[in-house]
Amino acid sequence: MIPPAEARKHALPPIAPPNARLLILGSLPGDASLAAREYYAHPQNAFWRLLGEVTGLPLATLAYPARIAAIEAAGIALWDTIAHAERPGSLDSAIARATDADLPALVASLPMLRAVGLNGRTAHVRGTKALATTRLALIALPSSSAAHTMAYAAKRDAWLALKPWLATPPGA
Repeated sequence: MIPPAEARKHALPPIAPPNARLLILGSLPGDASLAAREYYAHPQNAFWRLLGEVTGLPLATLAYPARIAAIEAAGIALWDTIAHAERPGSLDSAIARATDADLPALVASLPMLRAVGLNGRTAHVRGTKALATTRLALIALPSSSAAHTMAYAAKRDAWLALKPWLATPPGA
């Protein structure tokens, strides 16, 4: 049986500034993000608020182009672990027949990259498998999704582990 066209989802292009020291990987954008063509567009997703805590910038209050400019300036790249998959709705648990994103190629294109934050269980499992042989620190993060029912304070505390990876690298 061929799935409905709306069930086949494709990742957004990576945001990969050449100065990136930190890459944050999700699984596959949800329907709100795909419709808006913006990472973490669902208003209940805490991603921009959490990343704002990490960077010290008011990312959640900025328009999307300003958010992207701010994270690029901070040395942060974004992408997903899945290039495309079948998924009715937005839940990771509904992902089927997934094709991996070419994470090794992205990582190879970012010479200053030091760490990868893995946003949620699916990103952690897939990202760890794809990047296990790299020199990069792989940091498991609780999902920023509202579907992951964990107190915001606990999510924030875990996400703050990313902060040291944004410090200016030695010799820079």
